Amino acid sequence: MQQMILIVDDNRSNIKIAQTILEKDYRVGAALSGRKALQFLSLAVPDLILLDINMPQMSGFEVMEALQQNEKWKNIPIIFLTANAEPQIEAKCFKMGAVDFISKPFVPEVIRNRINRTLELQAYRKNLEDAVRHQSKQILQQAEELAHKQQELMSIQQEVIIGMANLIEGRDDSTGGHIKRTSQYVELIARSLRDKGKFTDILSDEYIENLCKAAPMHDIGKICISDIILKKPGGLTEEEFEIMKKHAEQGGNVISSTMAKIEKKEFVDIAFDIATYHHEKWNGNGYPQGLTQENIPLSARIMAVADVFDALVSKRCYKEAMDSEEAFKIIEASSGTHFDPEIAKVFIELRNNIEEIMEDD
Repeated sequence: MQQMILIVDDNRSNIKIAQTILEKDYRVGAALSGRKALQFLSLAVPDLILLDINMPQMSGFEVMEALQQNEKWKNIPIIFLTANAEPQIEAKCFKMGAVDFISKPFVPEVIRNRINRTLELQAYRKNLEDAVRHQSKQILQQAEELAHKQQELMSIQQEVIIGMANLIEGRDDSTGGHIKRTSQYVELIARSLRDKGKFTDILSDEYIENLCKAAPMHDIGKICISDIILKKPGGLTEEEFEIMKKHAEQGGNVISSTMAKIEKKEFVDIAFDIATYHHEKWNGNGYPQGLTQENIPLSARIMAVADVFDALVSKRCYKEAMDSEEAFKIIEASSGTHFDPEIAKVFIELRNNIEEIMEDD
């Protein structure tokens, strides 16, 4: 059965245009006001809602608040529609919980692509939740095979982690290999620190194994960030950067909500710390909490060096790649301000190993 899209707009012409664009691929419902939209939802729950912001009597933001208060409706993905593309309006849309933002007048290819990507992502997240529930149920039902099932679950979970991370990397228009390289850098740093007698009370074999397994999830929070921001070729506005910064905290939330019931606490804690705090800085000028020095979890301090270095030497939609010589100079110059000086020093000492990884990729 085709997926259903509900279009909510007080302009009949806008609804007709959207219906014409979408009716070939989807079942399309329509409502000319916020109140009629809620009446529609009492009869059928669509897979996605296209919601106009400026409507009389009940605005799109008010409709969004009503949806979030209803258990049956609060998880329906919302794409806001508006002719007002001002940054503050866009920022409010995402703050309200929208997954994307489409400007009027409609461009057929744009509206199709945005809807397709949103529904694909929604299906992916649902499949992940279903897979986790299914595997957890199997383990509980087959206690005699617990050891085997736990290993199987770990393998599946790691594949899901890598799959989700690759999905994020693809959305971010990265040139490829970022996840693989940063994971290798993280392992090199951790093992070298331990070999030099640093942080030996933390860097056990189990800790390093969990650290390497969790490293691909450092940017998992970008799953909550719109393509409008992720793929923007130029610099971000202040409002857009504030939205982008939320990926750190949202990453921790994603890990807590999807991993806590199926993974060991030690792994979840490290994955949470990496996702949430890898943009914190040694001098307290990072985000989301402005932590300083050793108040920043060790896993996040290690991840920060690996992530920044690889971002510098990688081509992105908004910049060209930097050569490794210059990137290492930046890491060295940022020691004691952005980075833990012990970790930055070890990373620079590992230059030959790091460059071998770059060449092999």
